[in-house]
Amino acid sequence: MLQVARLAPKLLGESADLVRGFLLSQLNADGGFRDRDGASDLYYTVFGMEGLVALRADLPAAQIAAYLRGFGDGASLDFVHLACLARCWAGLPAALRGEVPADGILSRIERCRTADGGYGSEEDSRQGSVYGCFLAVGAYQDLGREAPRIADLIRCVQSFQTADGGYANLHGMAEGLTPTTAAAAALLRYYQQPTPAELSEWLLARAAPGGGFFATPAAPIPDLLSTATALHALAGLHADIAAIQEPCLDFIDSLWTSKGAFHGNWSDDAVDCEYTYYALLALGHLSL
Repeated sequence: MLQVARLAPKLLGESADLVRGFLLSQLNADGGFRDRDGASDLYYTVFGMEGLVALRADLPAAQIAAYLRGFGDGASLDFVHLACLARCWAGLPAALRGEVPADGILSRIERCRTADGGYGSEEDSRQGSVYGCFLAVGAYQDLGREAPRIADLIRCVQSFQTADGGYANLHGMAEGLTPTTAAAAALLRYYQQPTPAELSEWLLARAAPGGGFFATPAAPIPDLLSTATALHALAGLHADIAAIQEPCLDFIDSLWTSKGAFHGNWSDDAVDCEYTYYALLALGHLSL
């Protein structure tokens, strides 16, 4: 994802400097990046760091490392933020990564392993989810390890295929979700598992006529998360996106602000590191 996001400046041109400036403005004094309330948050720190790396900006690595050290091995963190802690450490220079408490982080990740072979969001989760599996595999990758019991994890992911051919995070859903389907496609591809032949068509069917992608067929407007993840999945599936390329560019342009950031959708008044990074990812794919 980061390799593709690095291509975004080809389309941003001189505006890339504005995006760098926005991302740097989201860094708090403690070394964390701001959430929408202004507080430092590991989740938003992931996107702030990735965005700066994609734009080839210098990371304030020592400042960020000091922030990360405050979390130790993640004893105070939930599952999502544990995965974010691993991702943040992985984004720092190798000289600083020697401080990573990898064993502690991964042992806490494993406490969220579920009976169906996946990963849930809590230690007592009754079943895993595609999102949980995606985050857990990412944490293992970021810490230089291989996730255990891969066959069980793959079966868990496959069990979430919906009646319409997509993937959801709950069993029994009639329709899949675009970001969840994209995550499932990424996991299956990473583990060299066959993906359903119709998956590209399923994702392309979620493209809005005027550009962007819907999260579900019932969604009233497209959004940037669905757009970025769908484009990333379609690239991995080697799908032809020529017909939607210009409309998607128009959609992303409609979310641009003079601050150097992007809104998540047309009804979203706020801007943050997360959706600005998703814009970089989408633009990277559209530049190819």
